[in-house]
Amino acid sequence: MKIITYNVNGIRAAVRKGLLDWLKAANPDVLLLQETKAHPEQLDSEILEETGYHNYWFSAEKKGYSGVAVFSKKEPDNVIHGTGIDYMDREGRNLRVDFGDLSIMSMYLPSGTNDDRLEFKLRYMADFHEYAKELRKTRPNLIIGGDYNICHEPIDIHDPVRLKNVSGFLPVEREWLSGFIDSGFTDSFRHLNPDLEQYSWWSYRANARANNKGWRLDYNMVSEPLKAKIKRAVILPEAKHSDHCPALLELDHSF
Repeated sequence: MKIITYNVNGIRAAVRKGLLDWLKAANPDVLLLQETKAHPEQLDSEILEETGYHNYWFSAEKKGYSGVAVFSKKEPDNVIHGTGIDYMDREGRNLRVDFGDLSIMSMYLPSGTNDDRLEFKLRYMADFHEYAKELRKTRPNLIIGGDYNICHEPIDIHDPVRLKNVSGFLPVEREWLSGFIDSGFTDSFRHLNPDLEQYSWWSYRANARANNKGWRLDYNMVSEPLKAKIKRAVILPEAKHSDHCPALLELDHSF
């Protein structure tokens, strides 16, 4: 099973940049999208049908903001929109699909661009951690792919010293991500690539992508019962439809 997570930073703009041709070539079984910034009715329904994927959306109440989606070759048994936590769900940040005993979630964790949003992010992090703990009691085979908006270790960011006090690499954020992993998840990319310095997001400023001054913000987190099934985990920087690039997970598991 091939799963790809991708923050497209506006799906309509990404489609104009060739996202759907890339999707055909990449050929994932499940595609997790974040920051769609659209409701499905804002896209050409014929284009969505032509992809050959079942597609599910959970958009923010605010138009042109946030939002997640899941594209799947196989129709899931169950689709869960949101977490039931109202302040999260108003921003369209969590969408889960179930296939038998396997659950896959697309998550878009908030960024902490200012004091108010950092407080919101920290609240989300704490509440989501508890939500994930409870969810795993009934859905132990769980993959949570998405934009976590946190670099975990110095290897995950191009300038860890200068950026140590910037949201996305704050000690409190990194500590939360460590705790999240320790609670029963595996960072699939780092599990198979312990020493590889590779990033999944670059600022649009100062030619950051060309100079590879990036951050690794996008993860496919795999719950403990699935850890032994991780077959391959790579970042795909050649995909350039967004300021992020996709992260791919191959799992020795079938639908």
